[in-house]
Amino acid sequence: MTRLSAAFAKPHPALVCFVTAGDGDTSAILDALVSGGADVIELGMPFTDPMADGPAIQQANLRSLGAGTTTADLFQIASDFRARHAEVPLVLMGYANPMITRGPEWFAEQCAKAGVDGVICVDIPPEEDGELGPALRAAGISPIRLATPTTDAARLPAVLDGSSGFLYYVSVAGITGMQQAAQASIDEAVARIKRHATIPVAVGFGVRTPEQAAAIARVADGVVVGSALVDLVAQYGASAAGPVRELTAALAAAIHSAR
Repeated sequence: MTRLSAAFAKPHPALVCFVTAGDGDTSAILDALVSGGADVIELGMPFTDPMADGPAIQQANLRSLGAGTTTADLFQIASDFRARHAEVPLVLMGYANPMITRGPEWFAEQCAKAGVDGVICVDIPPEEDGELGPALRAAGISPIRLATPTTDAARLPAVLDGSSGFLYYVSVAGITGMQQAAQASIDEAVARIKRHATIPVAVGFGVRTPEQAAAIARVADGVVVGSALVDLVAQYGASAAGPVRELTAALAAAIHSAR
């Protein structure tokens, strides 16, 4: 059993938390997520043009890059996290350019060395899986795909083919952190996807409160929260670990008791 499969095999839905590497005291923030009860952590790779992200994560990318964060720094953060937290799954989330600029095999090798469990690449569609997917799978890293409200029955098999770890359902046709889909539409979409998927389905985009998270957790295998946590890093800076832990604990309590 992998760390990702173990996280989703728990007797409750998983809380998946996203923060941007190099934004604030990342190590302390990651530790706060773990102590708050996060089941899976997504670590954002800072990039100059995060096209799928709203203002909160855009600004986090700019703060990180402005502080001089490099890809080497990212992998050091990941490696240090793995040394402190042997069992918590760590997923890198970002865009193709920094992942493939030195070659997909190099990137996959660095992921494996750092103890990364999965990779979400926002801008490589399933039809271009060859750009990164084979290298990740050869290194034992799960390529985690995205499905959206516009992923219809004809395209869903292509999204699922070659995906592992979990499927990330983007609940709104828009950017991160700006709006939340109606719960009825999430219920319908998750039910439709789960009729075809053999891997867990986690839902994200626009989830900000424990109440919202609990409603989604009643139907999904996991709930992804990002912008609400990133907002705390922007607000509290070097002192963000405490507020991050508090919000994570509230989200975890709501999600873990939702069923």
